[in-house]
Amino acid sequence: MMDFVVENLPRFLGGAWLTIQLAAISCGLGFLLAVPIALARLSRNEVLRGVATSYIFFFRGTPLLAQLFLIYYGSGQFRPALDAVGLWTFFRDPWFCAILSLTLNSAAYASEILRGAIQAIPKGEIEAAEALGLTRLLRLRLIVLPRALRIGWPAYSNEVVYQIQATSLVSIITVLEITGVARTVGSRDFTFFEAFGLAAVLYLILVYGFLYVSRRIEMRLNRHLGTSGPGLATGGLR
Repeated sequence: MMDFVVENLPRFLGGAWLTIQLAAISCGLGFLLAVPIALARLSRNEVLRGVATSYIFFFRGTPLLAQLFLIYYGSGQFRPALDAVGLWTFFRDPWFCAILSLTLNSAAYASEILRGAIQAIPKGEIEAAEALGLTRLLRLRLIVLPRALRIGWPAYSNEVVYQIQATSLVSIITVLEITGVARTVGSRDFTFFEAFGLAAVLYLILVYGFLYVSRRIEMRLNRHLGTSGPGLATGGLR
């Protein structure tokens, strides 16, 4: 086993770095996309609310693997149209399709977390901001989003954990992250147990490394409470 680890560790570390990139970029872009979707879900405008609800309904109601195939394989049927607008270069790249599918999926879940967190903000805090004469945009930037981030952080941490694990699916479309490297090495040398065992260890390190950082961030967000606060059990899955 040690000989296997020494021989293949550089390839697995390369796969781990790609896994970190996929998870970090898709979570970052997904969160940026989740903010307007969550606000649209809370809007009184029926059109905005309907579009946001349909988006969430689709991406939460279908498997991520199907969404990945839809974007990677399905986009080929629209190659002339995508070529005409200069987008085919992106859609023929498996890395781009992986990022796009992970981002769209993450945004759907993150927007629901954010919506719930916004609704959990005590009305008195919003009314106090209104009494101070803050505009809607200022209330959103200074009061609502920071407060919602504190409330929703434990649930969002679980979403990031899921996203780290979900990156394993993109190995199906030839992106060589940790699982992709394990499958390649295992098939080449018929060492599946060693390959996927090492992959599992790397996923554990990434997940619990993130949970440690998440816990520190959570304590910092709630330091004004003088305690880490309730409901801080980061580590479950959605």
